Amino acid sequence: MIVTDWIHVIAGAFIIASLSLGVEASPVFHSKYWLFFTAFVGFNLLQFGFSKFCPLGLILKTLGVPERRP
Repeated sequence: MIVTDWIHVIAGAFIIASLSLGVEASPVFHSKYWLFFTAFVGFNLLQFGFSKFCPLGLILKTLGVPERRP
């Protein structure tokens, strides 16, 4: 997998986890404040669309994840 694939997987997992913890109807509900984390991930995806800058992308590149498919 390449950097953009990992970004989508990690962002999706964070959104699902934070919604599970932040929605009162969820069996694993913890606190409604977890919804702020969902908004944070969404904001980062939005700003990446405009600026093409992603902190997670920088971290993944540093860890050696390839940017392009072979």
